[in-house]
Amino acid sequence: MSLKSQFQDGLLRKNPVLVQLLGMCSAMAITTSLFNGIGMGISVTIILTLSNIFISALRKVIPNKIRIAAYIVIIAGFVTMVDLLLQAFLPALSENLGVFIPLIVVNCIILGRAEAFASKHTVWQSTLDGIFQGIGYTVALIAMCLIRELLGNGTIAGGFSFINNGDGIRILPEGSPALIMILPVGGFLTLGCLIAFSQWLGKRLEQKEAVK
Repeated sequence: MSLKSQFQDGLLRKNPVLVQLLGMCSAMAITTSLFNGIGMGISVTIILTLSNIFISALRKVIPNKIRIAAYIVIIAGFVTMVDLLLQAFLPALSENLGVFIPLIVVNCIILGRAEAFASKHTVWQSTLDGIFQGIGYTVALIAMCLIRELLGNGTIAGGFSFINNGDGIRILPEGSPALIMILPVGGFLTLGCLIAFSQWLGKRLEQKEAVK
């Protein structure tokens, strides 16, 4: 399995959100601002990578009958560390993400990659898988955040304290944004459009590779 192949899988071919449809709860709930999306994406990437490393390293030691329970214990340890670090150094982000940080313990992306990949591959391959799957997840969240924040609030990069005191950069005049985009229905519409675009792009790339 090549580095390029793993990167393409995480970013497009097997993108956790747009192709595998994993982690839908967090993707729908916290993507109303770029600040939340980046914070959640980085948190999941760190936890996913570290969990993959430990699970891969212990894959021959963990009994098959208790492997899921063991995975959850490992993941829970890293989630707790990330949660405490966010509370200590980024309290605003921790408050915004709320319960969705602790819920990473049972996030389908983390458990799915542990079962499907880390438990069957080397530590190095599992490390790369965690990084690239995390990048794919983060890119999907950022895309959703940009669309929903712009159309719903008329701003970009809201939440960052160093950008206009946390109000972000206003692109659309006040009163013109479609507030429906920051509601759940806006999340479904945005996600559906991004899934359709990713499928179209994936087929185009496959056609180009076939021609070569």
